[in-house]
Amino acid sequence: MTAAALDVLGPSGTYRAHHRQPVSDVSGRVVGELGLAPKVFVGRAMGALRAATPLPVDERVAAIAEAGRLFATAELGGLTPEAYEHAVSRVAGLPLTVVRAATRTLTHRTTHLHRGLQFARPAGAVTDWRDPLTRTGRAVWARRGDVLAVHAAGNHPGTHSLWPEALALGYRVAVRPSRREPLTPHRLVLALRAAGFGPDHVVLLPTEHEPAEAMLRDADLAYGSDEVIREHADDRSVLALSPGRSKILLTKDVDWRRHLDTLVDSVAHHGGTGCVNATAVFVEGDPAPVAEALAERLAVLPSLPPEDPKARLPVQPGGSARALERYVLGRAAGAARAWLGGDGIADELGDGSAVLRPAVFELDRPDAPEAGTEVPCPCVWVAPWDRTAGVAPLRDTLVMSAFTDDEALVDALCDDPTISNVYVGDHPTHWTDTGMPHDGYLADFLMRSKTVLRG
Repeated sequence: MTAAALDVLGPSGTYRAHHRQPVSDVSGRVVGELGLAPKVFVGRAMGALRAATPLPVDERVAAIAEAGRLFATAELGGLTPEAYEHAVSRVAGLPLTVVRAATRTLTHRTTHLHRGLQFARPAGAVTDWRDPLTRTGRAVWARRGDVLAVHAAGNHPGTHSLWPEALALGYRVAVRPSRREPLTPHRLVLALRAAGFGPDHVVLLPTEHEPAEAMLRDADLAYGSDEVIREHADDRSVLALSPGRSKILLTKDVDWRRHLDTLVDSVAHHGGTGCVNATAVFVEGDPAPVAEALAERLAVLPSLPPEDPKARLPVQPGGSARALERYVLGRAAGAARAWLGGDGIADELGDGSAVLRPAVFELDRPDAPEAGTEVPCPCVWVAPWDRTAGVAPLRDTLVMSAFTDDEALVDALCDDPTISNVYVGDHPTHWTDTGMPHDGYLADFLMRSKTVLRG
């Protein structure tokens, strides 16, 4: 592919920074350059966002929908949609099918974004103080600030389908892209600008650590999962995304064999790279048959370059893949029985990259700490569970998919504050739909309700 010039997208347009960083694919080949904004530029950009006036809400919603269409169909930044998807596959090491699916998801979410936001709005709140209901007193849904800093994750392009909600709500947005995969946020910001948002409404600010700190301080709110966000996770103006550690529970009253396709899909969909992929399966009874069945199904997934249409597994640079392999095997050593991946998970492709192959490990108790291990490939820990263990081993979970007929158990899962989403029955952990919260609604963080009473 032609090398991509990923310039800073500032409040006055494109800025070609002096300090630039190479963007390499999984084989180490340089495929682009990422411009890095200096601290003084970041400060000016954040000031411009604060001074800008939001577009009217109807224009914002229409522009976001149009941006989703352009993202999927137009040439942006010198890349056609096909060239963009191929580049992301090679740079992020994600199967091409996963990247294409993420493009479709982004288009769907931006098209239906306004409808989805209405699920997040409190039922008793209106969106404008001019609403006739405020004459007798009514809650009005209002922003908590004006400027949002997004410190984007690079594990999956789908993460960028969420933050446009802030633009729809009237925020001006600064995006710090992950150096791991900056192509998607760069393309999305270009699409949003082409669709009608001014350059002082949404900016792309690739930065080093110190300017990123300034970016966070100059924003009203910040959201994301990079190292800067993690350092400020205790700040109420910061929403830090955590690992998913999504789980599956199989109780005795359900025949898990009938649901094996869903179990495998929960582990391996998206190449196993998502926070919604299942990383632990808890079995009421003997976990060995479940582990054996998962291993048999996952073992047949092929080792292929990420851009191959038949690829289903992630790829990383060889050194990174081997380091991850050492980490996984170290976690399993002495604590788990390997059904798959016990001899390693890094499968060299011969070009400097390696496929991350699936792994299945069986644990001997429900509270084994290894069950909380999450890595960016299909790696699953299968553990025994019984009623005396209760909900405790199932906590700290983004998605809990429970195959059970026990309503009291479902009550306990729904009541637990550390379990974000509960799916009951034959639903993969990666399921989602318009209007459904991911880890709560992003709008829960961005908005608040205030009483307005007018005569």
